[in-house]
Amino acid sequence: MLSKMLARAGVRGWYLHMASLGSIGLCIGLWIRAKTVDQDERGNAERRALFVGLWPPMFWLIGDSVQDRE
Repeated sequence: MLSKMLARAGVRGWYLHMASLGSIGLCIGLWIRAKTVDQDERGNAERRALFVGLWPPMFWLIGDSVQDRE
């Protein structure tokens, strides 16, 4: 249902694949940044990086299903 709606809206599968790769880069950037903050804030910064790290598989799979509908 979501993939049909996205395909109808003009979203291409490769857009979501690029979003997946971008979120990997964002996760790595946030993880590196987490190492530069002080100890009190490091836990939150690492959790933020891990949260963003959960996005790539979702974007990639949604991109695959949109691409199958094209």
